[in-house]
Amino acid sequence: MTEHTPATLDLEDIQRGVLSARPTPYAATYLLFRIDDRAHGRELMRRISAVVTSAADPVSPLGETWVSVALTYQGLKALGVPRQSLDTFAWEFRQGMAARAAALGDTGDSGPDRWERPLGTPDVHVVLTALAPDNARLQAAIERARPAYDALPGVTAVWRQNCHALPTETEPFGYRDGVSHPAVEGSGIAGSNPLETPLKAGEFVLGHPDELGGVQAPQPDELGRNGTYVAIRKLHQRVALFRRYLRDNATGPQDEELLAAKIMGRWRSGAPLALSPLHDDPALGADAARRNAFLYRQDDPAGFTTPGGCHIRRANPRDAAVAGVPRLHRMIRRGTVYGPPLPDGVLDDDGADRGLMFAFVGAHLGRQFEFVQTEWLNDGVFFGGGPARDPVTGSADGSGDFIVPRRPVRRRLESLPRFVVTRGGEYGFMPSLTALRWLGDLAG
Repeated sequence: MTEHTPATLDLEDIQRGVLSARPTPYAATYLLFRIDDRAHGRELMRRISAVVTSAADPVSPLGETWVSVALTYQGLKALGVPRQSLDTFAWEFRQGMAARAAALGDTGDSGPDRWERPLGTPDVHVVLTALAPDNARLQAAIERARPAYDALPGVTAVWRQNCHALPTETEPFGYRDGVSHPAVEGSGIAGSNPLETPLKAGEFVLGHPDELGGVQAPQPDELGRNGTYVAIRKLHQRVALFRRYLRDNATGPQDEELLAAKIMGRWRSGAPLALSPLHDDPALGADAARRNAFLYRQDDPAGFTTPGGCHIRRANPRDAAVAGVPRLHRMIRRGTVYGPPLPDGVLDDDGADRGLMFAFVGAHLGRQFEFVQTEWLNDGVFFGGGPARDPVTGSADGSGDFIVPRRPVRRRLESLPRFVVTRGGEYGFMPSLTALRWLGDLAG
C-alpha cells in the first residue's frame, strides 16, 4: 500500500481570501468593475497583483486586512484571454450564475429579472473584495487598492456593497454564523471539526489532486494553477417574516427558541443540538474548539436530536448515511452581513434591505456549490425527506413543510414561506498571483 504524501501548497501564490479565516469582528466591501478598454483592464491586473495579499501572509502590515480579486467569464473575455484557454474553464462558470438560475432555485422574487443591476449581466467583469477588522483599516485597504484602478478610464466601477461582521458573529436571523469550515491539506490552517479528516487540496485549489485523485485547472498552467472558483450571492433576509413564523408556530418563548434551533440545527449562540439537545449553551456556542466537534452516524442517525432536514445537516451531512459521498460536496462558505439589524422583538418589516453577502470558495462549482444548492438545500431525497426544501434558505413557495422527528408523534411545520431572497450573484475565477501577472502581460 502506497503511503499518502500530503499536498504542499505554494501559499505565496494563492490569494489569501481563498484559505484564510476572517477576523472577528470585521468590515468588508465588495466592489464590481466593468472593463471597457482591454489595455486598461490588463493594466488593472498588473497593478492589482501587487496589492492582493497572499495566503502566506497571515498577518499583513495593516493587521488582519487583505484584498482579493476575482474575474467573471465575461471579464476574462474582456481581457482578451484566448478562446482555447476560455474553453478549459468549468462550464458552469462559462454560463454564469444568471443562466443557472432555474437550476439553483432562483425563481419568482429571486429571479434574475429582479436582481440588482448590474448583477447577473455581462457588465460585471471584476470583483474586488477588501476586508479588515474595522472600518478605519478597511478604508486604508481600499485606499491602498485605489491606485490600481484610478486613472484607468477604461475600467468603470459599477456596484458596491458594504458589509460587516458583529463581535457576536451573528447574522440577521440572530444565529452565530461562520461556525464550520474544512481543513485543507497543505494549507497549515486547521478546520473547525477535529473529527473531520483534512480534505485534499484539489477540492479548493486548482492544479492539485482532489478527493477523487483528479487534477482540475484551466489552461495554460500559469493561468489555472493555484486559482479557484467563487460564487458570490447577495441574499436578502426577511427577518420580520422569520420571527413571525416562529412566533405563530410556537407555544411560547421557550418553544420558539427550540423551533429556531430545530430549523437551523444549532441554537442561536452557535451551540449545536448534537452537543446540547435540550437547551442553549452560550459557553459552548462561543467555544470554537468544541462547538463543531460532532458527527451524526453513531449518535443520531434518525435525526431525533438534529433533524435531517435542518439547515446545517443539509449543508454538511458530515458522516450521516445519505445518498452520495458528503466529502465530495464539502465547500468553503463565508457569509458577511449587510444592512442594519432589525431591533429585537420587532415583528413588522421596516422596509430596510438586510441580509448576507454569501461567498463560496471551491475548485468544483458543479459538484460543490451547485450540487449542495440543488440536491441538498432545494430537495430532500438524499436523506429520505422527499421534495422538502431547506427551511431557512430553500426556494420555498409557501406550500412546503418541515418535519421535526419526535417520539411518539413527529412535529410538522407547514406552509413555509421564502425567508431568503436572492438579489443577485456572480460566478468568478480567483486567479493566483502568477495568473494575475499573466493576465496583465497578455498581448494582442
